[in-house]
Amino acid sequence: MKSVFKNTSMTRLISPVIGGIFVSCGNIRQADRQQNVIVVLADDLGYGDVSGYGATTIQTPNIDRLTKQGLKFTCGYATSATSTPSRYALMTGQYPWRNKKARILPGDAPLIIGTDVETLPKMFKRAGYATGAVGKWHLGLGTGSIDWNGHIAPGPRETGYDYSYIMAATNDRVPCVYVENNHVVHLDGNDPIEVSYVRNFDGEVTGKEHPELLKMHPSHGHDQSIVNGVSRIGFMRGGKSALWVDETMAEVFLGSVKSFIDRQGNQPFFLYYGLHQPHVPRLPNERFAGKSGLGARGDAILEADWCVGQLLDYLDEKGLTENTIIVFTSDNGPVVDDGYKDDAVEKLGAHRPAGHLRGGKYSLFEGGTRVPFIVQWKGTVKPGTSDAMICQMDMYNSFARFTGQAADPKKDSRDVLDALLGRSQTGRTDLIQEAQGKLAYRRGEWAYIPSYKGPAFSKWTNSDLGNAPEEQLYHLGSDIGETENLAKSHPSELEELRKRFQEITKEVE
Repeated sequence: MKSVFKNTSMTRLISPVIGGIFVSCGNIRQADRQQNVIVVLADDLGYGDVSGYGATTIQTPNIDRLTKQGLKFTCGYATSATSTPSRYALMTGQYPWRNKKARILPGDAPLIIGTDVETLPKMFKRAGYATGAVGKWHLGLGTGSIDWNGHIAPGPRETGYDYSYIMAATNDRVPCVYVENNHVVHLDGNDPIEVSYVRNFDGEVTGKEHPELLKMHPSHGHDQSIVNGVSRIGFMRGGKSALWVDETMAEVFLGSVKSFIDRQGNQPFFLYYGLHQPHVPRLPNERFAGKSGLGARGDAILEADWCVGQLLDYLDEKGLTENTIIVFTSDNGPVVDDGYKDDAVEKLGAHRPAGHLRGGKYSLFEGGTRVPFIVQWKGTVKPGTSDAMICQMDMYNSFARFTGQAADPKKDSRDVLDALLGRSQTGRTDLIQEAQGKLAYRRGEWAYIPSYKGPAFSKWTNSDLGNAPEEQLYHLGSDIGETENLAKSHPSELEELRKRFQEITKEVE
């Protein structure tokens, strides 16, 4: 088996998968330690929100450390323009549109990843890695009727993570509690948690009825149960001792990340670190409040950047930097107003969250799925820029080869390991992009969007959605902003992309 390391003295003591079963060839000695892998996934961070990707109205010096020390991809993608589907693809190596349940989930939704499905953490576990998930989850928990006061399963642990410290869904949805492994953190058994997405509980106030109790007001929706002075989506009662405080969430998750790293000793680890910023409600710690000049959203981006810096500093402190591959990316494109009045719109100014791309979160245009994507492996991956097309979904088969395992041909994941490590400018050739159940297609320099009913523009998000009565065809090499529809002037290219798009998507279950 060919090693991917520069240092030929680092020998892998593992064998490939034989007959679908991973066979170990011996224990891993300290001197032969495998490389750690950390995937940092920001939430709603756009292509233009990072100064290393061209932002000038906001500075992200710690994420820029990654771009300066690592490989910056200009064509890095999430599969989807919303959270749950893109996370599903990252974890499973499969297109989310193949699973009808892979849509934006309520906070009490059942787990949408089958416990028998081969996942990214399971693949790493077969290679002898400890696995951890910290931060935003939003892939469901339980089987449909969760007892938040008892053992909560299945969840991250049942999908391959040895350890997890998560929020169940999003920071704007109940229940507003942390779940460590299979139990709510700091829960008082005398104050049980109840959750409903159908009706409120007797005696519980809501933001809609009592706006005077709010420190941040909704712009649309988000007017149900109040937690920490913010009304959320859904209804919740009880669990007062377990409720999170938004302003300390970054420190809580970061502490869990550091503890997980500390506990591994000499065992290699895979860590999924799901940042909650800059998703709404944006309530960063007071050290960041008002510091960006762009309102709460900009402040939340500064906090996310700080989290990245703290992680990098900690790896340096522990002497793990050169033994750790870091993949930094975002779950989907940006959104400014996503349900709260937080001055993000009023103070946006000249800042363009999607950069030169069109659209954002919820959009079929490039701004919905093309996101910051950086790989750092200090001392091995040469710093620079790559135009190779890669997708978060490709982590599965790429790291399967990295750990000496056979690729899974049934996955939509592609082995783009050489591109990830900067050894090739060739990535995947095409990609199906998804936004709220609708699909588009990227192949080479071309982007194809079928005709769809629905509004072309969202007044809530102030973004183009990609819906149009006619088919759309854009040449991204000459028109990255997707301003000129070439469907009528390039019929042969249109037919070619339409045909291939239909061939791929007809396989949907």
